[in-house]
Amino acid sequence: MSMNYKVINTKSFGDEQGRLVSFEKGVNCPFEVKRAFYIYDTKGETSRGCHANRNSEFLLIAINGSCKIKIDDGKSKEIIELTNPYTALYLDKMLWKEMYDFSHNAILLVLASTNYDEHEYIRNYDDYLKEVNN
Repeated sequence: MSMNYKVINTKSFGDEQGRLVSFEKGVNCPFEVKRAFYIYDTKGETSRGCHANRNSEFLLIAINGSCKIKIDDGKSKEIIELTNPYTALYLDKMLWKEMYDFSHNAILLVLASTNYDEHEYIRNYDDYLKEVNN
């Protein structure tokens, strides 16, 4: 594995009344969570993300439905599919990410290691390649 990402399988607790999954720093989340957001109601062939972050690490969880995440480190590409609420995808800094192929009613929860800062985003792929390969 050359890229700095990791698929994390968590424990799901519960019984016939319902299930629970938790994320804790140092247990199944490698960073302190500073921000959380979720992506939902994504239509058809829409792609989300399509950027890299200089300073943020992320944990992505498909809490409902499924989606695919294309990860690119400037040299190689991987596609990970999230299909359940107890599997998370950790993404380190400076990975280009694109989330796509959202199922009907998909909800993708994203936990981030930083507060939002527009200046740490790289939204142009050619600029990303220049920066990551220097």
